[in-house]
Amino acid sequence: MDHTFESARIRYQECPICTSKDLARIRDGDCRHHALYNPTIPSLIRWLQCSSCEHVFTDGYFSEPALATIFSQSHLSQTLEPQDWHFRRAQSARMIEKVVSVLGGVHGKWLDVGFGNGCLLTTAKEFGFDVCGLDPRIQAVDSLRESGLEAHALTIDAFESDDTFSVVSMADVLEHMPFPRTALRKAHRLLEPSGVLFLSMPNRDAPIWKQSTAANWNPFWNEIEHYHNFGREQLYSLLEQHGFEPAVYGISERYYMCMEVIAVKNSQ
Repeated sequence: MDHTFESARIRYQECPICTSKDLARIRDGDCRHHALYNPTIPSLIRWLQCSSCEHVFTDGYFSEPALATIFSQSHLSQTLEPQDWHFRRAQSARMIEKVVSVLGGVHGKWLDVGFGNGCLLTTAKEFGFDVCGLDPRIQAVDSLRESGLEAHALTIDAFESDDTFSVVSMADVLEHMPFPRTALRKAHRLLEPSGVLFLSMPNRDAPIWKQSTAANWNPFWNEIEHYHNFGREQLYSLLEQHGFEPAVYGISERYYMCMEVIAVKNSQ
């Protein structure tokens, strides 16, 4: 079957952050060597930059059939082999400890959006949080449910709950979402007053990002699942616009060139 670029991606008509239509093409990526690449998905990734807010994003997001093809596979990082359990658990514990220090203790319910291999969520449970996970991959959801934990094959946009959450985490997730502002608004609504939002993602403001791009070996220009490349300053501004106060910045241990940001829901 012939899948054209237009049929696989739905084109943005405006910047997904500020709605400006003044957009410039800045570079192309090639996802043919990506672990999740499928020949039915176009290999071209066309990156744009908004002239108004300077946001960097792909010129379109995947249609549902294309996403189904991509989600039929999983990254190695989205599965958890027994030999990785100790390492991933310790890594997750350090992330949770940062959140707990801002939250002021372990209490309430933790919602992990895009939980992947589930290690962050199971470790949060070990710390004493009630937990709930969201992920588009049915296999991942079934696996977590088999462990006795609450999980849903939903995006945060579609998720509804009578509960409020003390923590919402989106670890390397926001850059995968076609419309990040919608997700931040929903996270704000789901959090209890003074609840904590945990985010991690690549940081295009980092010196190593700029150095690797100049040397033409930055892998994130070829990342098939990403629609956005955020910088720290832009992310902070976006959080403040959606009712969050950035509290802690850190370097991610999970992925190369990535940042971790913890923000608190404003009480107003």
